[in-house]
Amino acid sequence: MQNKKEITQEFYTGERPLFKGTNLKIIDTIFGEGESPLKESRNIELYGSMFKWKYPLWYANDITVQNCTWFEMARAGVWYTDHITIEDSAIEAPKNFRRCQDVTLKRVSMPNAAETLWQCKDVVLEEVTAKGDYFAMNCENIKVSGLTLYGNYSFDGAKNVEIHHAKLLSKDAFWNSENVTVYDSFISGEYLGWNAKNLTLINCTIESLQGMCYIDNLVMKNCKLLNTTLAFEYSTVDADIIGEIDSVLNPSGGIIRADRIGELIMEKDNVDPTRTKIFCRNQEAKKGACPGKDARCISIAV
Repeated sequence: MQNKKEITQEFYTGERPLFKGTNLKIIDTIFGEGESPLKESRNIELYGSMFKWKYPLWYANDITVQNCTWFEMARAGVWYTDHITIEDSAIEAPKNFRRCQDVTLKRVSMPNAAETLWQCKDVVLEEVTAKGDYFAMNCENIKVSGLTLYGNYSFDGAKNVEIHHAKLLSKDAFWNSENVTVYDSFISGEYLGWNAKNLTLINCTIESLQGMCYIDNLVMKNCKLLNTTLAFEYSTVDADIIGEIDSVLNPSGGIIRADRIGELIMEKDNVDPTRTKIFCRNQEAKKGACPGKDARCISIAV
């Protein structure tokens, strides 16, 4: 491989100062006011550098970034770019990462991550913190570990997602998603997972109003449902819940296991109650809920 030209402690302004740059090692450099400084660049390394204006990396390839900063006006920073790795960096700008492939973010903070990671493929997120709505919409092939997310409507339409040790404070997470598995995570937000296919939650703690509804093939293993009401409406479900479920409404079919269910609502005009089996492990069930240890619940028709 050709040796990289080093650029150190430079300050660039104006449009496209390093347009089509190739084989560059950029150190402690500031990209000030001026759009698209590294548009269509190839084989670039960036260390300790700063982007202060819009569209810094569009249509780029083979980009390595360490300890760099995107300021707020460096919005829409990485679009149509493939094979990019960013580590130990701060991205303040919104609307980053669109239609990119092979994106790796490690130890990256994104305090203004609205509309970030849209329609990207082959994404790895490790120890990322982000705040913003519509995070990771329509992405495919995502592996996540240690994500802390503050923002609603996350992972809408995402496919083939594997998440470990995450904290998601996110209303309407995983809507319209397909093939999502979440391990050892905490999720708090209303209307979790609506219209999803093949959503699996393992060792997770969840708080949700009317969560896990309209799902085709919902699997929950060793999960807790805290303050979760009107769950599983029109979902096909195989759920093993530790502790109590406050209320369950009209599951389409499957098996639900829990210590107790506070309220079980099965409306015969809307679902066939015989398609769902519900087992309560705790004999001290609440009135009108699951009766008896390991016994089939009596469906309540209203």
